[in-house]
Amino acid sequence: MTKIKQFFFSFQQSFSLLFLFKWIFICLLVGALTGSASAIFLWTLEWATTYRETNIWIVWLLPIAGLIIGLSYHYFGKSVVKGNNMLLEEYHSPKKVIPLKMAPLVFLGTILTHLFGGSAGREGTAVQIGGAIADQFTKLFKLSNLDRKILLIAGISAGFSSVFGTPLAGAIFALEVMVIGRVKFDAILPSFLAAVFANYFCDFWQISHHTHYTISTVAELTPVTVLWALLAGIIFGLTSMLFSKSTHFWGKTFKKLIKYPPLRPVIGGVILAITWYFIGTTKYMGLGVPTIVDAFDINLNSYDFILKLLFTSFTLGAGFKGGEVTPLFFIGATLGNVLIWFIPLPMPLLAGMGFVAVFAGATNTPIACTIMGIELFGIESGVFIALACTSAYLFSGHSGIYSAQIIGSSKHLFHKKEEGLTLTDADNLRKKN
Repeated sequence: MTKIKQFFFSFQQSFSLLFLFKWIFICLLVGALTGSASAIFLWTLEWATTYRETNIWIVWLLPIAGLIIGLSYHYFGKSVVKGNNMLLEEYHSPKKVIPLKMAPLVFLGTILTHLFGGSAGREGTAVQIGGAIADQFTKLFKLSNLDRKILLIAGISAGFSSVFGTPLAGAIFALEVMVIGRVKFDAILPSFLAAVFANYFCDFWQISHHTHYTISTVAELTPVTVLWALLAGIIFGLTSMLFSKSTHFWGKTFKKLIKYPPLRPVIGGVILAITWYFIGTTKYMGLGVPTIVDAFDINLNSYDFILKLLFTSFTLGAGFKGGEVTPLFFIGATLGNVLIWFIPLPMPLLAGMGFVAVFAGATNTPIACTIMGIELFGIESGVFIALACTSAYLFSGHSGIYSAQIIGSSKHLFHKKEEGLTLTDADNLRKKN
């Protein structure tokens, strides 16, 4: 009997070893390609931002950029126009390999959006590039549907990790984002492998750099400061919900009022260009990284977070390309900056908490965002970041920027009947009732 047990034990370990070698090879390919693509993307994005800031007149060409983006997707990218939601849908209901053209289309669309003054991020672009690249290996290696799901997670992990320089958060984000309240543990090793490889290859080329943020002051951990942290998290969560609903609102509004898709970003571009002219500042264009950095050190305008929320949701709703995450960093950090008016926690700590907590509520990924906060700011603020992220996750409700997310485990018993539905279907169910 002992020999039989030893045989099965050795057989199981041999299978695990084969699994390891298989995914090291696949994730090395995915990580190398995605990390390199992210390096080129980040370098191009830096160039676009610098050029726009030194040639502000170019903002008046935003409608033309919108037309190019609109026509590109209308005639060449109808199959990939759903972006991140397409990755989620293919994960849950596999139909066909994601077309590789998703990568260059979203790359071009994002650079044009930033170059001409749109308010958007970069995570969506990197995730779509990673997912599209990864899925090309499905047919090449004749992977099963189960392995394909793991591969898609690896692609998302690689894209997120390399664009932000946070391999731990990138790996967990890809595992956590697919189903709300559930983590796919059979993909945990490939997800981490892809994240580490992609981050390495992005840094390897040394043509781009990641922004560094610092929480210089952390409060003492007491029952009182815990309660203040939870209150801040609630505010961050409600702001996350407002951002998600605003983005969906503008998207639906443009589709309802403008039937021809390529015209939506054109009209949106005209409105944005005129608005930029009247407000007389570029701080809400593009990523807004300088303002995010300032949020940790100096007092900012009380309305910065709401204007960034409106401009980003409008930009993306009109059909421009990019991501939501860096604008969410902006919104959270600047909101945290002004919460010192009535929450007695240090400004840098509140800014850092908001930085990741608004993101956590909008993407329904509290664990990944907690890890991201620790990667970016250090373990000293870890407890406060965790409290903010988890409470923001709870109070953002069943909403989010990814409408194809499936509710695996409801956030509270009141919405237990929504389990198994996508966020879109759950929202429609609430409207009927």
